[in-house]
Amino acid sequence: MAGQPAPSPVAARVRCDHTRAWAALHAHYARSGQAFDVRDAFAADPGRHAAFSQEAPHVFADLSRHRVDAATEALLMDLARECGLPAWRDAMFAGALVNTTEQRAALHHLLRNVASASVDIVPSATEFIVNAQQEVAATRRAMLAYAEAVRADERITDVVGIGIGGSGLGPAMVVAALEDIAAPAKRIHFVSNVDGMALGSVLHGLRPRNTLFLIASKTFTTAETMVNAHAARDWFVAQGGGLPIDRHFVGLTTHLEAARAFGIATTFGFWDWVGGRFSLWSAIGLPIAIAIGADAFGALLAGAHAMDEHFRHAPLERNLPVRLGLLDVWYRNFHGFTSRCIAPYSHGLRRLPAYLQQLEMESNGKGVDWQGRALPYATAPVVWGEAGTNGQHAFFQMIHQGHDVIPVEFIVLRRGGRDLPGHHPRLVANALAQAQALMLGRASADGHRHFSGNRPSSVLVLEQLDAASLGALIALYEHRVAVSGMVWGINSFDQWGVELGKQLAANIEPRLATGDTTGLDASTAALVRRLGRKV
Repeated sequence: MAGQPAPSPVAARVRCDHTRAWAALHAHYARSGQAFDVRDAFAADPGRHAAFSQEAPHVFADLSRHRVDAATEALLMDLARECGLPAWRDAMFAGALVNTTEQRAALHHLLRNVASASVDIVPSATEFIVNAQQEVAATRRAMLAYAEAVRADERITDVVGIGIGGSGLGPAMVVAALEDIAAPAKRIHFVSNVDGMALGSVLHGLRPRNTLFLIASKTFTTAETMVNAHAARDWFVAQGGGLPIDRHFVGLTTHLEAARAFGIATTFGFWDWVGGRFSLWSAIGLPIAIAIGADAFGALLAGAHAMDEHFRHAPLERNLPVRLGLLDVWYRNFHGFTSRCIAPYSHGLRRLPAYLQQLEMESNGKGVDWQGRALPYATAPVVWGEAGTNGQHAFFQMIHQGHDVIPVEFIVLRRGGRDLPGHHPRLVANALAQAQALMLGRASADGHRHFSGNRPSSVLVLEQLDAASLGALIALYEHRVAVSGMVWGINSFDQWGVELGKQLAANIEPRLATGDTTGLDASTAALVRRLGRKV
């Protein structure tokens, strides 16, 4: 690609604990934040709901039940400005090397710029950005044309996406969310786990001549993905009666030579400035496009692009990703809350908590700043959850009455999708009741029936679960994570913590067959002997 990305804007970056606002926030927390009670705040301010709620593209957010007041938000905005957040955000969108450890840009926003075929979309764009826009548009056109051809091919009834991490979680989450508009004649399957049962259970009952495999690996070397890809090819060759591999296997990769050696002729690539957990908008989204079609895929991109523009241009005080990201800093570093629960009251969003686990904990689960210096404070909380109302009968006991305070994120649809009569109002009522109960609590002399209340939650409202709303919601979370990472002074776009265990696994695997435990620690050696093949 011609042109070079802009250098990293480290000069504009200040770590949060080196700012005046950080000290001011600590003083504010000791003075009033620690004892803040949302119930008292509502009693004192009838307009609190309006002040702490806002519209963003496709998303309405009620943040009024959080332990913040106007003074808290003002100090958090001071913190963001002292850390250089506006300049850092602008540099990211301009293609600067914000991924400092890998010297890469983070331009996933270009993937959902539906007008990116035109260089006029960014009049001041560098040559690097202009070329990237043009390449994205060309790849998208080719990928969507292929998706439409597969949708029209009655011979293909099953599509199997093989990938792991962002290459699997993102597409699987979106396909599940938009199943109401998916092509009924195409069954979309996803395989990520290297456990043979995962692939085996998908292959059971499939017919090779009716199956298309999509192998998603940027380098075509991802260990788990390639184990499953080779096993799928072996099954196809054994069961296919001479069917050509190149018509039933597609590569979502940049390593064309490795894909050709595998037997793949059709490939769709992406770029090193696309991290795996930000890649569903790229060719990695091919299974999404096959499921929902080119028009709906375009709406998914457009919804995300609308949120991008909101993040880029809205004033910080009315910028929803900024407000949420700073709230995460307030809770993690001042209140000491260690986790956040995602509770989508939508069956379609049942895979969203798993997707957000990777997005947030892989991005911000770091113990050093962008310069490699150890941090004296915590970063990403544990993100977890389950779709409502299932979660109410699993872990809400702890959220209501446990020792730890766990902020909850309720995601609610104003209109349900494929719904049986009467179900959706009951679902919505449960979500609103849980948020109300967390805030209000209930006093009782019987300790077993006492609810302390003052437990924070957000309510994010989508008009309905369509492609545009889903795109906006995902982009909202992406930018929220970037905001908190910027303030914490970390690199949210690398993931070195993924590597060590994978490297050690390559050493342990042959030992399970040979029984050789030379050089292993005592625990690992004992387990190798117990789990290895008996000679």
